[in-house]
Amino acid sequence: MASLLQRAPRAIGSLIALLFKTLGQIAANAWFWTEAWLLDTKKSLYGLAVTRILIGLTGVGLLLTNFSSRLYTFGSGSAWNGELAEPVSDFPKIWLFSWFHMVAGNDALFTLLYILLLALAVAITVGWRFKIVLPFYFVLWISFIEMNDAVGDQGDNMYRIVLLLMLFADPAARWSFDARRRAKKNFPTILPGEISNLLHNLALVALTAQVIFVYTSGGLFKAGGKPWQNGSAVYTPLMTERFGTWPILSDFFTHWGFMVAAISWGSIIIQIAFPFMLLTRPTRIVALLGIMSFHIGIGVLMGLPWFSLAMIGIDFIFIRDATWMRTSDLLVGAFRDEADPPRSVRARSAERKEGPTDPQEEDPDETTRGEAARASLPAGYAK
Repeated sequence: MASLLQRAPRAIGSLIALLFKTLGQIAANAWFWTEAWLLDTKKSLYGLAVTRILIGLTGVGLLLTNFSSRLYTFGSGSAWNGELAEPVSDFPKIWLFSWFHMVAGNDALFTLLYILLLALAVAITVGWRFKIVLPFYFVLWISFIEMNDAVGDQGDNMYRIVLLLMLFADPAARWSFDARRRAKKNFPTILPGEISNLLHNLALVALTAQVIFVYTSGGLFKAGGKPWQNGSAVYTPLMTERFGTWPILSDFFTHWGFMVAAISWGSIIIQIAFPFMLLTRPTRIVALLGIMSFHIGIGVLMGLPWFSLAMIGIDFIFIRDATWMRTSDLLVGAFRDEADPPRSVRARSAERKEGPTDPQEEDPDETTRGEAARASLPAGYAK
């Protein structure tokens, strides 16, 4: 017994040393994995491309549908609400975001600036000179959307945040005119590849965090309200003139009490559980289908199509690039000669013959050599 007690401190010390060594290896591996994830390649290029397209279409759709009433809603005809003299929002008081406010009294200049904003929204959608166009679109959009606080909604805040984060990302790397231009050899780049990758992936992380904050906080806020707790929250807005834009559809979805309660409670559950359901592929599919159905319901039943379209576009960043590529091949394959290989296969064949045209793509031989070199390193040091 005495000998056991004498050896106990040494055994405890060995266990503590082993624990610290294991924790050190875990921390080192986590650091190397994070470094590789942030610096090696740009993530979610196709998802962000779809986000760019739908964000642009949101701007185009909102501007076109309000074109006939632009002066009454945002221009000189909106002077009745007092915001031309004293804006409710702080943005028009900042010179950078006051362009529409400065010309609000001149219908011709206001319309000209309105058309310019519409043209920039189209350029964002198609990805034409994206890095140059986006800062101008960002400034003019905020200047326009903050002209009348009464017609805004919370989607405007999310839209601004997405535009701001896209300044640091590369949403035009796929499915854009810029992508075609970059496919040419010797395309000049300003930032080193690793710096560009870092900014892109950090913007993606920030956008993911923002989406999670919005859904989780919204779900928790709803859970604390009495109408949501008793399952009747969906019924009330659909019965109002402002949000019950389709009375027949509103009656269809609210005539059965169980359906009203299921939609009310289901929206809370899907919003709160959303970040956890992203962790595995099967639950991620369910989460995305659920949250997109939620937004489609808002867009159709409550008459908020542009808010819903923007949020759906943002949610597409959670779909993997491999899924987007397979979907693209399926859609293109429906109109392609059966003898032609899929586009992704042709692209890989071209890279083997001519070398990688994209500075972000890796040479397969170089990748093999890199893996062999990493395998030769001691455990915990291979990135």
